[in-house]
Amino acid sequence: MIPKYGKIDLEKYPMEMVYEGLEIPTSSTETKSLICNVKTHKLPDGPRAYFLENMEYYEKRANEYGYVDDPLRWALLNRGVVEFMKHSDWKPDIIHSNDWQTGLIPQYLKTIYRKEPIAELVATVYTIHNLYFQGNFDHRFVSDLDSDDGKSRIPSFFSPRLHKINSMRRGIMYADVINTVSETYAKEILTLDYGEKLDELLREVRTKLFGVLNGIDYNEFDPSTDKIVRYNYDARSLEMRKKNKLFLQNEFNLPNDVDIPVLAISGRLDEQKGLDLLIEVADPLLSEYNVQLIVNGGGDNKYRGFFDDLQKRYSNKVSTNLTPNFELPRHIFSGADMILLPSKFEPCGMVQMEAMRYGCIPVVRATGGLADTIDDNENGFSFKKFDRWVFFATLIRALEAYKDKKRWSELIRNAMKKDFSWDESARKYVDLYFRAIELKTQRKLAKSHLGYKPDEDF
Repeated sequence: MIPKYGKIDLEKYPMEMVYEGLEIPTSSTETKSLICNVKTHKLPDGPRAYFLENMEYYEKRANEYGYVDDPLRWALLNRGVVEFMKHSDWKPDIIHSNDWQTGLIPQYLKTIYRKEPIAELVATVYTIHNLYFQGNFDHRFVSDLDSDDGKSRIPSFFSPRLHKINSMRRGIMYADVINTVSETYAKEILTLDYGEKLDELLREVRTKLFGVLNGIDYNEFDPSTDKIVRYNYDARSLEMRKKNKLFLQNEFNLPNDVDIPVLAISGRLDEQKGLDLLIEVADPLLSEYNVQLIVNGGGDNKYRGFFDDLQKRYSNKVSTNLTPNFELPRHIFSGADMILLPSKFEPCGMVQMEAMRYGCIPVVRATGGLADTIDDNENGFSFKKFDRWVFFATLIRALEAYKDKKRWSELIRNAMKKDFSWDESARKYVDLYFRAIELKTQRKLAKSHLGYKPDEDF
């Protein structure tokens, strides 16, 4: 269930009304409720999706995020989900909330709606995709007066306080089960270095914290059938991959030579991705080694400026596209030799999985999902310490391996054989769902045995 955004193609995804005039309480004494509709669309071979319709807060907006009233817009969705379940025949066994945007649902169910039958029926799973983003504010710089302990009443939609509550913290506190998007990241966030000021809380609830690796769609990302790829191929026809490399070099105006190693960066350009390490070793790499570097993606001006300048200084070795593009990544994965991911932290990472599917070898820092998906010298190259010269040494190891064509082909085949499809991840999520139901039942029995009564002031 998501907001009915204005950009949704209603010809492609026609919807039918399932609940008209849903009154969603705001907890305000002035505007007591907001009126929404709920619509639905059923994919032919997929799930049924529900959409919360509101002209002012969703359909009139050009983007999904980035507005000053985002906390209100997400609170409306959170409470709208619960109100819809309360008034409709739709009674799911599990509510699976994701990131801070839907972190209030578990608290709504355990407080304001605790006496409703739906609260007794539904267990909650809360997924942390990236602990760094905890709300519409910078959680690292919050005054004592503005800090959120997570236990207070959820403010009204129109209260300034709503903008200061930490929805990520509240989701962690109230959900029956929590998970992150890789097993290593689930362990890392228990530490001071990765916990983003929630590590102490996470250690307290660690018995309900799990890690489930994300997956990718192996039908969508298939080099043998992908229509975006210029020349289709598979692990048995890697010679065709060389044609894609020449096409990529030509597309980025670089000298056409299949023997020159092509290194690539593709994705969001920001500090999290460890690009400062590359900044510090770019000159010795490009001046001393016969390599090419392709950079694709939008992001912070600091990094865009650096790569723009680098291209000017090494015009025959570096080429960039510094705006988001959704087709170029496939060209890069199918033509480049290596993808560089020296991340500071990486909850899961999808780029390395997508790149491997196309035979592009990842060079990564062993953190989060990168540690869970890359085995050094088997399907990629990895390093542990966040250090420029350790990163540089790993790049040189990869370049030396590239010289051995037989070994490099074996690396490519190993990478392409890895299975990071959703099948295994889906099975693990089903296990989590049953665990959430079991834990909810156990806690309910324990509270009943102890004579527990929830606070009435909610």
